[in-house]
Amino acid sequence: MNVTPHLRITSICCLLLWGIGLAGCETNPYTGRKQLLMTSVDQEIQMGAQAYNQVKSDPKMRPSQDPREIEPVKRIAARIIEAAKRSKYAEMAQQFQWEVTVIKDDKTANAFALPGGKMAVYTGIFPMAKTEAGLAAVMGHEVVHALARHGSERMSQGQVTNIGLQVIGAAVGLSSKNPMLSQSTMAALGAGAQVGVLLPFSRKHESEADYVGILLAADAGYDPRESVALWERMAHMSGGEGTAEFLSTHPSHDTRIDQLKEWMPEAMAIYQKRTPMPATPLPEIGGR
Repeated sequence: MNVTPHLRITSICCLLLWGIGLAGCETNPYTGRKQLLMTSVDQEIQMGAQAYNQVKSDPKMRPSQDPREIEPVKRIAARIIEAAKRSKYAEMAQQFQWEVTVIKDDKTANAFALPGGKMAVYTGIFPMAKTEAGLAAVMGHEVVHALARHGSERMSQGQVTNIGLQVIGAAVGLSSKNPMLSQSTMAALGAGAQVGVLLPFSRKHESEADYVGILLAADAGYDPRESVALWERMAHMSGGEGTAEFLSTHPSHDTRIDQLKEWMPEAMAIYQKRTPMPATPLPEIGGR
């Protein structure tokens, strides 16, 4: 998998900020992509736990009480976690205090995993995932976001961009005799940074999570081909693309499906070495 477009700029930022004690730089063990990180793992785990507690304490977030909804999610989570502990993220996975909550919200098709291994699955994702193998693709994807420290990386990129814009803004303000021109220039620089750096970086995170996520799902015994069927259903249910890909934080559905097919031989080679888990249908939601 080739995910290197921002390698040079990230490496330069790592060197500059490391020199003044503001950042560290790591390499993703699966893709070789350089990552700029300005927080420690302990800080990320603490932030993840705080965010998870906020979600659980929200009166609108009602945990499911239905074993038919809880048991498959916990079964998938347990197998994905064990696969993570065998993966190239094994050291990180061992540090996490894993926990999963099923949120009873049939209208929200969502799932997330926070730094530290705190996970939540909304019941509204069941119709899209359709089977346990489909949900394994979703949960594998979300777990990789946490293991790969994508949240910290996004925060770090935002901080670096803000620092750079402030420096440029000061220079433009000093050199320009027209303050309105300085403001206009800064506005353009801000838009350029958002489209040219931050959004593409987020799309790389999504592709990275798709790639490693299906490897984890395959290693957990779930058919990785279900990930393609999942995104085909999502494309159909979303009714087409609402935002141009270059202005989106996610790859287009077509791009995502094409990439998954490209990575499938590697995932299938892993899957064929495991005892396959049945593609058990997820419970129907609503109307109860």
